[in-house]
Amino acid sequence: MQKRHQSSIDIIGPQYRIPHFVDLVIVRKVTTLTDNFTVTDINGKIFFNLKAASLISLYDHRLLLDAAGKTVVLTLQRKVIFFMVKTRHDRWEAFRGESTELKDLIFSVKRSSIMFQLKTKLDVFLASNTKEEICDFKVKGSWFERSCVVYAGKSHNIVAQMHKKEIVESVAFGKDNLTVRVYPNIDYAFMVAVILILDEVNQEKIQQQ
Repeated sequence: MQKRHQSSIDIIGPQYRIPHFVDLVIVRKVTTLTDNFTVTDINGKIFFNLKAASLISLYDHRLLLDAAGKTVVLTLQRKVIFFMVKTRHDRWEAFRGESTELKDLIFSVKRSSIMFQLKTKLDVFLASNTKEEICDFKVKGSWFERSCVVYAGKSHNIVAQMHKKEIVESVAFGKDNLTVRVYPNIDYAFMVAVILILDEVNQEKIQQQ
């Protein structure tokens, strides 16, 4: 039986942690060159924006901006580690603000397996977890169903869930919407960043096929 996680988790900042469910919509603007995103609540109020830092770093450097699109909340950067010829283990790192320095690292995400799988599994490690023997969060989901669940560590405690939202407007305006429910007292900025990294990993898997 799956359980809800009740503990308070403050990772990006206390302003992103509230004592009730937060339902957010992630909208991909698929008609643009860089696949930018907007994150809103269910009423359309903007919470965050995500964009590529530049055309040069299009596939490995993303900026999570505030609602106004002016302040950088997080910098998401892909770090590629090669183990053998034609094999790589992608790892994404999230830094505070516009920094990419190790002292500003907040968390990192890597695939649970370097092999191609229909169902994606990601391990999330907070910066303080330097040994990385046990992940702080686990993401499990199906790319084809566009759904996933985020668990606290290797437990069955759910901290967030995502699924695809199909509406007529999404098709008409060339947008791909995902809804994310973040559980009470969980840092929703952190969860949004994890979901956006999941999307990046899945896009990479498609390109590698």
